[in-house]
Amino acid sequence: MEMTVPFQLANNTPLSLSPDFILPEFKRPILSKVFPSDSIPIIDLNVHEIDEGQGSSPLVSKISQACEEYGFFQIINHGVPKELCQKVLAVVTEFFQLPHEERAQYLTKDHTKQVKVFNYYQKYEGLGKVIMWSETFSHPWHPIEDFTHLLPINPPQYREVFAEYAKEIGALMDRLLSLISQGLGLEKDCLKKKIGERASLYSQANYYPPCPDPELTLGIPAHNDIVALTVLLQSEGVTGLQVIKDEKWVPVDPLPHSFVVNLADQIQVLSNGRYKSVDHRAVTNKWLPRLSLAMFYAPNNEIVIGPIEDLIDEEHPPKYRNYSYKEFMEEFYRQEGKRRRVKEAFELQR
Repeated sequence: MEMTVPFQLANNTPLSLSPDFILPEFKRPILSKVFPSDSIPIIDLNVHEIDEGQGSSPLVSKISQACEEYGFFQIINHGVPKELCQKVLAVVTEFFQLPHEERAQYLTKDHTKQVKVFNYYQKYEGLGKVIMWSETFSHPWHPIEDFTHLLPINPPQYREVFAEYAKEIGALMDRLLSLISQGLGLEKDCLKKKIGERASLYSQANYYPPCPDPELTLGIPAHNDIVALTVLLQSEGVTGLQVIKDEKWVPVDPLPHSFVVNLADQIQVLSNGRYKSVDHRAVTNKWLPRLSLAMFYAPNNEIVIGPIEDLIDEEHPPKYRNYSYKEFMEEFYRQEGKRRRVKEAFELQR
């Protein structure tokens, strides 16, 4: 049998089932308890919304229900060209296949760096640090401003493809934020205004090489997204993303030419808890490498976030106090290595 060469992380560590990567027994994914029969809603965006003033459209209602019940949904007929999605997945995969020395120039533990390669890990009492079975590459994006000078020059098409992709995702984000706002009974531009005109936009590519024993590892541990909204593109033909629903893990099989939309913490707070930012994780598999590319939409540090006034009344008192996003991020970094519970730190006690 041919021996496969282990994936070399940017820090020159080979991925292997050594103690550094094996989870303690009580933290393993128990893949036999994942229920493939359920999954998140699938929403067709190729449905024209009814103009304002004629009540809520079926599309708005579907999105609103998905946001309340799941915090996640998949979208099809979203308008982003299929070839472009394939190109961006290919070029980002090529980045992870560069020699580890080349990826190492972006390796950092400094969170303030805009362009960075890093590895997720968890700290367990008495066991120290366990590294996740993945490598992550993060950098800014913008639909119209030039950000490409920050990006790698290798692979050669990376800058051009990513700029084109960012333009398309910018338009899609605007449409989604408008639909999600309407679902809350608010003006179309309400969420976009609350998150701020100068949003913080960054991408995160997670690369998961095949793992000899997926029961012993995780690609990314259970977490919530801390931003406002995430649009995720994933490799087709391989499942890794799982979402919590009714206290069970549910797999999200990638549909052909779809995106996963994930409501994040800031929208949960802005909606005063009506819309959910839920736990999700990435598991590994034996056979195929997998790539997920998340495009994040977040407030900038100065923006103050709190429940939207129109959603608060006697029956729905505020569940969270107001905070600046900078304060939220400080809390996020304070909880590094733990199972983070960031928005919970801003809950108002009843």
